[in-house]
Amino acid sequence: MERPSLEINLPDTCEEGKLYVVDSLNNLNKLNVCTDGSQHVLDEEENTGGTGENTAGSNIRNQCLFFITFILTLIISLALVSFVIFLIIQTRNKMDQISSRLISEKKNIEELKKMNNMILKHLNQSGIKE
Repeated sequence: MERPSLEINLPDTCEEGKLYVVDSLNNLNKLNVCTDGSQHVLDEEENTGGTGENTAGSNIRNQCLFFITFILTLIISLALVSFVIFLIIQTRNKMDQISSRLISEKKNIEELKKMNNMILKHLNQSGIKE
């Protein structure tokens, strides 16, 4: 007895023809399974020949776009951090200048107080009163 074969023998069909038949069966199966909302996916596959070239190119394009966006984000972050460090250094320098001015003004005020006290003592000793 002969056992029935599960394989479909297609006589005189080249490899592309077999792939076309399998692709057509897959598309028919998708049409039966898909809802109306996902019909555009089938249309896209038909436009690309069903080979998935569009999705592979799209994945590569998305990865490149993500990589470029990531690099730009890093560059902008580095620039912002550098700017903040520059501002911190500038602020520290200004604060140092202001504190040195305050110290020198404090010394001047102390000297003026001493001179004022000396003048008051001299006036008191000379007997001139207000």
